Amino acid sequence: MTNPAERLVDLLDLEQIEVNIFRGASPQESLQRVFGGQVAGQALVAAGRTVESDRPVHSLHAYFLRPGIPGVPIVYQVERVRDGRSFTTRRVTAVQQGKTIFNLTASFHHPEEGGIEHQLPPHHVPHPDTLPKVADEIREHLGALPEALERMARRQPFDIRYVNRLRWTPEELKGSDPRSAVWMRAVGPLGDDPLIHTCALTYASDMTLLDAVRIPVEPLWGMRGFDMASLDHAMWFHRPFRADEWFLYDQESPIAHGGRGLARGRIYDVEGRLLVSVVQEGLFRPYPAKPSEPAPEN
Repeated sequence: MTNPAERLVDLLDLEQIEVNIFRGASPQESLQRVFGGQVAGQALVAAGRTVESDRPVHSLHAYFLRPGIPGVPIVYQVERVRDGRSFTTRRVTAVQQGKTIFNLTASFHHPEEGGIEHQLPPHHVPHPDTLPKVADEIREHLGALPEALERMARRQPFDIRYVNRLRWTPEELKGSDPRSAVWMRAVGPLGDDPLIHTCALTYASDMTLLDAVRIPVEPLWGMRGFDMASLDHAMWFHRPFRADEWFLYDQESPIAHGGRGLARGRIYDVEGRLLVSVVQEGLFRPYPAKPSEPAPEN
């Protein structure tokens, strides 16, 4: 069986079918929609393939417009918006079955020396080697992983370890702040192409960020009370990194209101250097009450 990290690299290795046009695979999954991090990562690969390698991406802003269909290839059309002396801008449109499902604008910057230097330090947290894998936490609670989760765990390209133990009951959730933190790294080597590491981390950035919105109201694993979907996503890349080395993803939700929840994330390396900043808004809609349950009051 191919290592999940190798499958991630293959997933990000787009086929160029014309100048500025690329095609990405979309695995046939049991999910209802294509994972948003996959589309964002592939779109960033498409943009990066049209930029000189001495200009790494420094920011991206993206909108999820329609749910992608698993198993159907996605075509990425790149518009070369600007090629300046220091900055390069690309706009990417992702199309599936003739419909736009996602768009992204990415800016690339030739690194510069000097200027202002500061950063907020990370919170003190345990080292990832002292924490259990999320799959092991679920097994401990349930006795064994359900078959669907077992398949998902085998395919998961990232090792995820929650800084705080998962909460499972209303009593454990009571009084929880809208905050979460996880250690992550790819489960295997990703090679030495910096663009692949950037796009792999972009993939991972969509995996747990909305946890911070949900933590005060429901367990992160198990039956969900809300249907949720990413609406938009923004990232700023501050320093070089490798996505196959441990990074801390510190997340918080400053507000949830009107069916939407906002989440912010800061990504640090093990030495406490801030690597990436992330902001995402998600849609949260309660699942309809079952016939045996009373409908919620208006």
